[in-house]
Amino acid sequence: MPGKSCRFCKAPLHHSFCDLGMSPLSNSYLKEEDLSGREPFYPLHAYVCDACFLVQLEEFETPDLIFSDYAYFSSYSESWLKHAEKYVTDMIKRFQFNESSQVVEIASNDGYLLQYFKEKNIPVLGIEPAANVADVAIAKGIPTQTKFFGVKTANELVKEGFQADLLLGNNVLAHVPDLNDFVAGMKIALKPRGVITMEFPHLLRLMSEHQFDTIYHEHFSYFSLLTVEKVFAKQGLALFDIEELTTHGGSLRIFAKHVEDVSKPISSKIVELKKREMAFGLDKLPVYKSFQKSVAQTKENLIKFLKEAKKQGKTVIGYGAPAKGNTLLNFCGVGKEFIAYTVDRSPHKQGRYLPGTHIPVKSPDEIQKTKPDYLLILPWNIKTEIMQQMSYINSWGGKFVTPIPVTEVIG
Repeated sequence: MPGKSCRFCKAPLHHSFCDLGMSPLSNSYLKEEDLSGREPFYPLHAYVCDACFLVQLEEFETPDLIFSDYAYFSSYSESWLKHAEKYVTDMIKRFQFNESSQVVEIASNDGYLLQYFKEKNIPVLGIEPAANVADVAIAKGIPTQTKFFGVKTANELVKEGFQADLLLGNNVLAHVPDLNDFVAGMKIALKPRGVITMEFPHLLRLMSEHQFDTIYHEHFSYFSLLTVEKVFAKQGLALFDIEELTTHGGSLRIFAKHVEDVSKPISSKIVELKKREMAFGLDKLPVYKSFQKSVAQTKENLIKFLKEAKKQGKTVIGYGAPAKGNTLLNFCGVGKEFIAYTVDRSPHKQGRYLPGTHIPVKSPDEIQKTKPDYLLILPWNIKTEIMQQMSYINSWGGKFVTPIPVTEVIG
């Protein structure tokens, strides 16, 4: 973003991290009547700040447009629901939350997580900007406010009597263009002895495993522990523990507190992971500037596989319609000539078309009818869950394919 400044530290941005060309918004699924209209494409070009090493995209569309009518509903992934349920059990056990506690989730989606706290009679509140998604949570009996989170919303919550013993957000930190306002809001909304947990894809895993498809316009920032610690410290919040998770191809769960709170010791895991990040080179520019080469190789491998399959008369069908899949397919130039359709369990995506490629999204039942030779798993981060659900393709010799970190045929 030449001429632009870092959204965190405001230093000038000069250095390219990953240029994925022009791409539509990755969650802007199309209806049939949209296919003949104009479809907006925007540069999908990530830069890295040489002062704080935050990897980031330029903001081309406002969050209001991106999230006003959102197509992602968390409850359609069984593995994600299990992840949420385990999180609730672990947090209650570790921090002794009870009927007197207040849990607030930022970007609470369809109530996928808060429902488990509610089952244990722990008071909850969801903050969810997408009205269509918030309505689903409210219908489940999850108290939800439809708004974006930041200093303004945090002050409103405090006035309404809401301050959190546990303030959490899963895969929301990356979605925030005004990072400093968002984290400052968390400082306000947290009780003096409260705990913040945030989960987000870990930049170290993104880079080491070539996960460039997790870069899309809805994700404004990409975090290492080294950088996110600085972001929280600027607003008077200190990290006191971390967990490395397998979700989304490798995520971090950070635990934060007020800097004034001396009741929570700092875990040695923070020091250890920062050492690993520095050993990888995340505190220096060269490793960031070399990432584009691995992206090009991953693209080449996938196209080579698809061309060979087509040459042999084999059929390849997609599984899933995730945002990451849209980044992958658009960057690689893969359309209906290689993949006739993809399937998704979410009825909110069925009958729509993928942005950019216009590949139709159908029900998983379609797989049984057409019996493809290969099933390309676009949400490769939950490949184990998908391979279990779709294991019946083995009955006709069907095989699974994952595109990241390298194209691999399984089965």
